[in-house]
Amino acid sequence: MWNYAKKYLYFAIPAALFMVGEVSMDLLQPGLMRQIVDDGVLKLDASGAGGLELIVRLGLIMILLVLFGGACGALNNMFVHLTSQNIGNEIRKDCFRRIMTFSFPQMDRFGTGSLVTRVTNDITQVQNLVAQFVRGMIRTTMLMGGSIFCMFRLNRQFGWMLLCAFPLLAGCMGLCLYKAGPQLLRLQEQLDRINSILQEDVSGIRVIKACVREGYEKLRFGKANDALVGTQLHVLMIFAFMNPVMNALMYIVVALLVLSGSYQVTAGTTTPGTIMAAITYTTQMLNGILNLVMLFQTISKGIASWKRVREVLDSQPELADGSFAGETAKRRGSIAFRDVSFGFPGTGRTVLRHINLTIRPGETVAIMGATGCGKSALVGLIPRFYDVTAGSVLVDGVDVREWRQKALRDRVAVAAQKSELFSRSIRENIAWGDPGASEEALRAAAKAAQADGFISAAPEGYDTLVAEQGNSLSGGQKQRLSIARAVLKPAEILIFDDSTSALDLKTEADLYGALNAARPEATKLIVAQRIASVRQADRIVVLRDGQVEACGTHDVLLRSCKTYQDIYCSQIGEEGTDNG
Repeated sequence: MWNYAKKYLYFAIPAALFMVGEVSMDLLQPGLMRQIVDDGVLKLDASGAGGLELIVRLGLIMILLVLFGGACGALNNMFVHLTSQNIGNEIRKDCFRRIMTFSFPQMDRFGTGSLVTRVTNDITQVQNLVAQFVRGMIRTTMLMGGSIFCMFRLNRQFGWMLLCAFPLLAGCMGLCLYKAGPQLLRLQEQLDRINSILQEDVSGIRVIKACVREGYEKLRFGKANDALVGTQLHVLMIFAFMNPVMNALMYIVVALLVLSGSYQVTAGTTTPGTIMAAITYTTQMLNGILNLVMLFQTISKGIASWKRVREVLDSQPELADGSFAGETAKRRGSIAFRDVSFGFPGTGRTVLRHINLTIRPGETVAIMGATGCGKSALVGLIPRFYDVTAGSVLVDGVDVREWRQKALRDRVAVAAQKSELFSRSIRENIAWGDPGASEEALRAAAKAAQADGFISAAPEGYDTLVAEQGNSLSGGQKQRLSIARAVLKPAEILIFDDSTSALDLKTEADLYGALNAARPEATKLIVAQRIASVRQADRIVVLRDGQVEACGTHDVLLRSCKTYQDIYCSQIGEEGTDNG
C-alpha cells in the first residue's frame, strides 16, 4: 500500500501535523482547568493572586485553544479525506485495469460478484483504513501517551494508578480483537455471496418469473443474508461485551483516584483542581482506548479487504502478450489450425483434439456439429480468448501467441449468440465496433445486419436508449445490433458464433446476402445449428467429439458425411415448410 500512500504524502503529512495540534489543545485544557479551580475559585495560590480576573483570563485562553484545536481538527479532516479518497481512487482504477487484462478463466475463478465487491466495498474499507491510520492512530496514541505523561506531571501517585490500569485495558481489547478478527474476513466473503446472488437474480429475473422460482430465490437470498447478519451480530456482540468492561475498569480507576485524592486533599498534598484534572486525563485516556478499539476494528477490516484487493492487483494476466504488431504481415485474413488440441483450464477435459484446418483469405467457412462438440471453443482460439493446450493457431501465418493481443483482436470481429449490449443509445452500441466510423458507415452496417428497419421505426431512431443488458429489445433485435457492431469493425476476419439463432430463416438469408455484398473480402466463420444458415458457405466443417469429421461443400457432405446427413434429415421437414 505504501506505493500508493507515498504519492500523497503532501496531503498525509499536513493531516498528521494538524492532528498533533488538535490533540495538544485537548491535553492543555485539564491543566488550565486545574488553575481556574485552585487559583481562581479556591484561591489556593500562596501569593494570593486569583479571583475573577484569573478566571476570565484563563477562560479566554481555553476558548482560544478550543477554537485553534477545532480549526486543526477541521483541516485534519480535509487533508485526511484528500489522502484516503485519492489513494482509493488510484487503487480502484488499477484494479479495474487489471480486471480488463484477465482471461476468461480468471474471471470465472474470481466470480463477477466477488470482483464487484472487491472494487467497491473492499476498496472503501481500504480508504477507511488509510483515513483511520492517518487520523485515528495519531489521535489515540497521543491521547493515551499524553494523558499518562500529564498525569505523572500532575501527581506521581495518580500517574502510577493510571499506568497500572493500562495493561488490563489493553488485554481486554486484545482479547476481543483476537476473537473478532477471523469473523471480519468471513463478513467480506459472505458479502461476496450476497452480491453474486443479487447479480444473478436481477439479470435473470425473466427466467425466475417464467419458472415461478421467486420463492426459491427469496429463500436463497434470505439464507445468505441471514448468514451475513449472524456473523455481523457475532462481531458486534464481542465489542458490545468489551465496551462496558473497559468502561467499568476505567470508572474503577476514577473511583480510586477520587478516593486517593480525598486523602491527599485532607493531608494537604494535593488540591481539588488536581483531582479534577486527573479525572479529565483519565477520561481522555479512556476515550483514546475506546477510539483505539474502533480504530483496530477498522484496521482489521481494512487489512482483510486489502488482502482481497491485493489478490486482484497481484494477479498476472494468464495470456502473455506477444511482440508482433502485424506490421510485416499482409492484411489478408488467413487462418490455420495446426494439430490443435484444447481443454478449458481447470476442467481436466479435452474439448478439441488434433484439429488441422486451413481457411483461405476471403473464404466463408461454416462450422457445424452437436451441442458441446467444441464449435465455440474452436473459433474462440482465433482472437486468443484462450490458449491452445497443444499445437498452434496462425493468423496471417503468425502464431496468435506471438501477436500483440490488441493488434490481433483489431483484425477479428466477433458476434456471439449471447448479445452483450450496454446501457447506451443504439448508435453508441453499434459504434463500439469502430468509434471513429461515419454516420453513413454506421447506418450501412445496420442495414447489412437487417437492423435499420426496426431502429428507424423506434421513436428516437438511432438515439434510442438501450435498457441494461438490452432488456428493452427482443432476442433477434439484440443479435442484429451485435452483428451490425461486428460488420462495422474494419476487421479482416468476421466470426459469427451462432449469432443468428434468434432470427427467422428469411431475415437470416437476407443478412448473409447483404453481408457478402458489403464485406466480400473478409474471411467469415459461421458457427450455426441450422442447415439453412450454412448451405451457401464455401466449405462446411463438421465437428464430432472435438475432432473434424468432414469438411466440404453442402452437396459433398450430403453425399459423404453421416453426421451431416442426420442433421439435414432432422431439419429438412422444418426447412421445407419454412421455404414453402
